[in-house]
Amino acid sequence: MERPLSGTRPAPPRPRAAGRPLGWLVPAVTVGGLLPAVILIQDAVSGALGANPIQRATLQTGLLTLALLVLSLACTPLRLLTRWTWPARIRKSLGLLAFGYGVLHFLIYLFDHGFSLGVMVDDVVKRPFVTAGFTALLLMVPLALTSRKDSVKRLGFQRWTRLHQLVYVAVSLGVLHYYWGVKKDHTPPLIYAGIVIALFVVRWAAPRLRSGPRPARPAPGRPG
Repeated sequence: MERPLSGTRPAPPRPRAAGRPLGWLVPAVTVGGLLPAVILIQDAVSGALGANPIQRATLQTGLLTLALLVLSLACTPLRLLTRWTWPARIRKSLGLLAFGYGVLHFLIYLFDHGFSLGVMVDDVVKRPFVTAGFTALLLMVPLALTSRKDSVKRLGFQRWTRLHQLVYVAVSLGVLHYYWGVKKDHTPPLIYAGIVIALFVVRWAAPRLRSGPRPARPAPGRPG
């Protein structure tokens, strides 16, 4: 084995690839997000959902949908405020989990109404509470379908960004769906509304505060 030349230093170790130390983050978020569904299924099989299992399952899946949607919406403001990179890595997982629970929420609703499309259409048309929730779910469909990285290349970054701004409308309708669905205590949906408004403000204000006022351009001198 050859010895290194005198006076030379061994090559420094290669830096670890970016993102590798947090490679566990997305799987952990995914497993943690699916855990409530597993518990819900176990409770349904064992009869632990109480006297009205359909109502409880509908409520739980609806709350999970809204909570995960709000968490996915919070990733960008958190990144802007802290300059952390990990919120951007879990944003897609949180959004897909929210969509999955939204679909499950809708399927439980259909099951409760005997999978009757006529009843569903009548509810959507006549009941604003159902209209808001159904519209929010519809808006989440294109977001889920274009969550892959190749969708950005296929649509173009600007069109993809404008499309995914529908999440603001979807989460607002989700809060409204929750508010109209509560009969007595409106405190929880109002808390969600306050959080969403705060996230909107941070999302709008953080880039402008960071950039600061633009310096005034000097007036062009007169030609000599």
